[in-house]
Amino acid sequence: EVQKHSVHTLVFRSLKRTHDMFVADNAKPIPLDDESHKVKMAVKLRTEYGSVLHMPTLKENLREKGSPNTGDPYGHKQYSGNQGQELEYLITGTHPYPPGPGVALTADTKVQRMPSESAAQSLAVALPASQARLDANRTAAGVGDVYRHAGISERSQPPGMSVAMVEAGGNKNSALMAKKAPTMPKPQWHPPWKLYRVISGHLGWVRCIAVEPGNQWFVTGSADRTIKIWDLASGKLKLSLTGHISTVRGVIVSARSPYLFSCGEDKQVKCWDLEYNKVIRHYHGHLSAVYGLDLHPTIDVLVTCSRDSTARIWDVRTKASVHTLSGHTNAVATVKCQAAEPQIITGSHDTTIRLWDLVAGKTRVTLTNHKKSVRAVVLHPRHYTFASGSPDNIKQWKFPDGNFIQNLSGHNAIINTLAVNSDGVLVSGADNGTMHLWDWRTGYNFQRVHAAVQPGSLDSESGIFACVFDQSESRLLTAEADKTIKVYKEDDTATEETHPVSWKPEIIKRKRF
Repeated sequence: EVQKHSVHTLVFRSLKRTHDMFVADNAKPIPLDDESHKVKMAVKLRTEYGSVLHMPTLKENLREKGSPNTGDPYGHKQYSGNQGQELEYLITGTHPYPPGPGVALTADTKVQRMPSESAAQSLAVALPASQARLDANRTAAGVGDVYRHAGISERSQPPGMSVAMVEAGGNKNSALMAKKAPTMPKPQWHPPWKLYRVISGHLGWVRCIAVEPGNQWFVTGSADRTIKIWDLASGKLKLSLTGHISTVRGVIVSARSPYLFSCGEDKQVKCWDLEYNKVIRHYHGHLSAVYGLDLHPTIDVLVTCSRDSTARIWDVRTKASVHTLSGHTNAVATVKCQAAEPQIITGSHDTTIRLWDLVAGKTRVTLTNHKKSVRAVVLHPRHYTFASGSPDNIKQWKFPDGNFIQNLSGHNAIINTLAVNSDGVLVSGADNGTMHLWDWRTGYNFQRVHAAVQPGSLDSESGIFACVFDQSESRLLTAEADKTIKVYKEDDTATEETHPVSWKPEIIKRKRF
């Protein structure tokens, strides 16, 4: 009886048979063609050793070979230049060379194939500046030049010129100097920040925070499902808004209208009218928890990001979903908007950052440098740059193409939030309750803060979920896991003498990626 198989099984077996038929040929080496190998080697000689092919060959090598061309199977002409002169130190490509001045090249004295840079420099400087030597330099490259120019086409300057200038007492000795290792520029001094107020009132983790454009009050969202509005100057509670049925993960206040927008793990995005303190609009569409939101600075557009791996663009007024930005392969943790291109930036748990074209609703650039989830992105208020935070490190990037600038390493924790002010102070807040403050330009970590949890909390409830500068940039507010909001300010009494920059350029090393 013939066993019946599904179409899927039969197709799979057919594919496997076809694969097995052809896979055996994959490892067969292609036979080497002598003519093409000769052409390939000739091209390689010209491109990689073209700058030293013109050099004279040592006389004893000529004697062994009988003629200049016997040792070169690829048809390159070799010149026995400067005949009749006693030249002991001519470097012939990758031939052996003497270990120092005054040593004839024999089988016993030849040392290595390529000179080290220090040996090349000392040999070039130690040789006497004889007329024969200067004449040789006009046609033959010096030791330093052979090392520096190998594999690069000849410059407009004749080979050996820098060596000749040194010997003749010239001032072009920079070519022979060892390059100085790049060092980090001295960071700008910033006064340290100190905690001066702790605000309690929420009954759960404080997950998000935003300051209103007039700098009179700020708003927080919490795991207790409420949104609270606080007076910025006194820290007193002004108002509580209820309506979300799960943790509130994002809040933002509009500068263009009296609206407050919020989103949460209940998949809801709400628009609150602050004149009536009521929800006036809902934005439906996300299939899972909404983790963050941002408003476009110049047009009435709201952008939200979600655990459903998408970001959505909404028309604030009509509640219509203008675009669904799909492309991430895991939850999108953070989203930022700006007026310049690219207008939308997202960071995701798939470890990538995407820069989006708002009009087309498509990705412009995908940045894959991070190795772990990107939970935070912040845009610099003045420079055309931004930073992203991940447990591996903080990275700075240039707009519009996302060119990498530098790494800020040292905050070894899950970074939940980033904030930066116009003065160039970058703040990173982490899941373990630590907060690091950095100089934006140089990436120097000038302060580390770990505030104590409020009395009655466990030490494990030490965590920073969000941080933001107020509009004057003189206050820093953090939303924390001990159910408090902490307010920091600059230490007015600190000076550069009392808090010097402990900066050591020689030990600061930056990884590229």
